[in-house]
Amino acid sequence: MVLGVDEAGRGPLVLLLPALSSISTRAEMHPLMARLAADFRAVTVDWPGFGTRARPLLRWTPEALSAFLHDAVQTLGAPAPRRSAPPLVVAAGHAAAYLLHYAAAHAGAVARAALIAPTWRGPLPTMAGGDRPLFHKIRRAIETPFIGPALYRLNVNDFVIRKMVGGHVYSDPRWLTASRLDEKRKVVEAPGARFASAGFVTGALDRAGTREEFLALARRANLPLLVVYGAQTPARSRAEMEALTALPGVRALRVAQGKLAVHEEFPDAVCGAIAAFLRESAEPTTR
Repeated sequence: MVLGVDEAGRGPLVLLLPALSSISTRAEMHPLMARLAADFRAVTVDWPGFGTRARPLLRWTPEALSAFLHDAVQTLGAPAPRRSAPPLVVAAGHAAAYLLHYAAAHAGAVARAALIAPTWRGPLPTMAGGDRPLFHKIRRAIETPFIGPALYRLNVNDFVIRKMVGGHVYSDPRWLTASRLDEKRKVVEAPGARFASAGFVTGALDRAGTREEFLALARRANLPLLVVYGAQTPARSRAEMEALTALPGVRALRVAQGKLAVHEEFPDAVCGAIAAFLRESAEPTTR
């Protein structure tokens, strides 16, 4: 499987991890990448099962995505003899839980992390307040060879996408212009897209099972954390983010506007805080 990777700038490595969602790709990180490139080597990569490229017809698991993240952190940086410091990471949405899980298991592998609208629970479990047997049935139905593609298309048409982004992704639904909608359509229409999408929506790709597990990952990660989220984030998701920011040592920036894709819609407000935070550990190690 070929994954999309983009890179800009020179300096300390900043790995930009896009969210896991039916419409997410590394392109959502491009506004931040362009702004961070003045001071950093900014690299963003699509998650396996997501992006605009064709994807294998696989039942994706949290273990598979965690293995990918481990390889990405190890291989996207400079070769070991030239690596002066662990990478800095910016993770959006569900990528935050995966990053914390990785950092908790690999002490010192990440220098510090900025988490943008961090989430740990998929859309259906979030709306229902927990996992339900029905969600597993929905996933299996979407993965079936014949009825699955039809069910998937019913849930990713233009009307549904606009309703979804207006509800919890963008503050201003008009931000999703016709050209931007075309780009999102390429994501949901990529061959094999339904498999990872079904896993994410039903909660099967959740890296933590409860809020307590999510917060425990943050504690065990034991690295400087900045949490950035929009004031208009839906209440249930915002409650999880604010529980994270209540942990000792976690910094928080609440942007006046923005929902789950605050970094796409308001990159200037997000990037200023993130760049300053990342620079704190990006000083040269030699004098």
